[in-house]
Amino acid sequence: MTPATDDHVGHVDVRTVGSTDALPIAPALGLSLDAARMPRKSTLVNHRILLISVLAVVLGVAAAYVAQLLMLMINLITDLCFYGRVSDVIGPTARSGSFVLSPADNHLGAWVILIPAIGGLLAGIMARWGSRAIQGHGIPEAMEQILTNESNIPARITWLKPVSSAFAIGTGGPFGAEGPIISTGGALGSLIGQLLRVTANERKVLLAAGAAAGMAAVFGAPVASLVLAVELLLFELRPRSLIPVALATVTAVGVRYATYGAAPVFPMPEVLQSGGLALISFVVIGGLVGFASVGVTKAVYGVEDLFEKLPIHWMWWPVIGALVAGVVGWIEPRTLGVGYDNIDALVQGHWGLAMLLSFGALKFISWVIALGSGTSGGTLAPLFMIGGSLGAVLSIGLNHLLPGFHIDPRIAALVGMAAIFAGSSRALLTAVVFAFETTRQPACLLPLLGGCTAAYLISALIMRNTIMTEKIARRGVRVPSEYAADYLEQVSVGTVCSRDVATLQTTQTLAEVRRWLAEESADTQHRSYPVIDEQGHVKGMLPRRTLLDPQWHYTLALGELLTGAPVAVNENHSLRDAADHMVAESVGRLLVVSKDDPRKLVGIVTRGDILTSHTQRLREARFKGRHIKLGKSSKAMSSI
Repeated sequence: MTPATDDHVGHVDVRTVGSTDALPIAPALGLSLDAARMPRKSTLVNHRILLISVLAVVLGVAAAYVAQLLMLMINLITDLCFYGRVSDVIGPTARSGSFVLSPADNHLGAWVILIPAIGGLLAGIMARWGSRAIQGHGIPEAMEQILTNESNIPARITWLKPVSSAFAIGTGGPFGAEGPIISTGGALGSLIGQLLRVTANERKVLLAAGAAAGMAAVFGAPVASLVLAVELLLFELRPRSLIPVALATVTAVGVRYATYGAAPVFPMPEVLQSGGLALISFVVIGGLVGFASVGVTKAVYGVEDLFEKLPIHWMWWPVIGALVAGVVGWIEPRTLGVGYDNIDALVQGHWGLAMLLSFGALKFISWVIALGSGTSGGTLAPLFMIGGSLGAVLSIGLNHLLPGFHIDPRIAALVGMAAIFAGSSRALLTAVVFAFETTRQPACLLPLLGGCTAAYLISALIMRNTIMTEKIARRGVRVPSEYAADYLEQVSVGTVCSRDVATLQTTQTLAEVRRWLAEESADTQHRSYPVIDEQGHVKGMLPRRTLLDPQWHYTLALGELLTGAPVAVNENHSLRDAADHMVAESVGRLLVVSKDDPRKLVGIVTRGDILTSHTQRLREARFKGRHIKLGKSSKAMSSI
């Protein structure tokens, strides 16, 4: 006989212990599996998806206009601080469209050094007396709230983050606007999720929908924004989250198209399809940029560590970082501000080798020190400029060394941009799709995929955490890095449950059962026993401690001890259903009933059975074997 314990799985028939000569069945035996507490039938989505989808569409519209408002604020502050006017962004002569005003054409001379410091001071003040959560580039903070706080972002972040970012970037901070917009959209989604009666999972979807909509509204990249939400915020790939987030990104891009038109954000001249040698070179460039992505990540957090050692309050750190950015901006004005026009220049091939080298190096110094100082700004645009400059420089070098490769520097710049983001954030698919959607150049897709994959490989081999996760990992937050199908969803309860279980009858008395338990045979050592009636229909389960509890008189029939509906699971349910049901019901074992007749007992499934089921998964992951014999080999070579 196979005992039905927590750590053994058997496959025999159900049998009954003891005689049936006892008391008549008590009224409590009216309980049946028809009213059993069983897991809900699982579906891909339920009716709640309609509500969340409607909210996501509303979020898409709101995030799109919030993104436009933030860009207007940045342009307004830039125009005032660097040019002393507002005619570029307000008034009849203002330029329309989603342009970002560049501070590079200012004529302030050395005074330009002080302007970023003003923005840094304002950002520091707002962080100290508002919320320190507004510091940083936004996505790590959103990730932390999802993983540790059920996606509850404080309401004040909804306005503090964009305002502080507008001052930090508008005064020349070398950051992208996308990080603050993503953070603001996420905060807006979280706020709606806190005002309404929704689950934590639904609030997470709303947060991700707002964040993705914000990014989509800035760059007109709905698919990349959806993938970004999956890779960095949702940590899952399920219809219940994909559908609302996709609707939010489509809505946000629709608003953008209606306002500014459907032109690509970074227009790029038509390029030819790359040949075999060129494709190899793009993979090499991606790999080299992958090493740079590791260096950039370590540099950012190395600078943060240095600022931590300063003997002054952290509120003043952004001022110091901004002064460095100002000095660099005095030397090379193109490093100031968002700099989307610099990305245009890179993908259009306007810069020569000297410009690429100087701009890339200076932008790196300015951005790393300013971001490490704890101010508020995005990472994507600066990474694109640094990686694009490096990619173009590498292509020029390879063309010089190997003239037969004919590497297009424009494609190499685009590959460098995407590769450095793929390596530093390990959002591989986001990097590839984003670079394509913002340029609309299908000939670049294959080079992008090869280069970004190479960068992703190098980063994964060298670096445990990424530029998005290092900060929160230092606080003890574990961030999911892999998304795999739930193994427990793939295994049915009927394949692992214990079928050789000892059962009791409702008509037996406690006296009979206690005499049997006193025999101390193998069947008497279980923690619980299923109870069936005279027709063999399962009625519930009684734990051993109840059967031996002296408060119950020995003349009682077992049926009189049964209370409540049985806690059961169908043999066709998955082990994930069973595990969740155990948690919900606070039990360690479940009755397993037939898929054809819910009154018929099949066996028992325990927590031990669920753990044991992972043996096959571990074997598939660790066992190395040869399944086709070669030559005279007579046995598989394997090791674990």
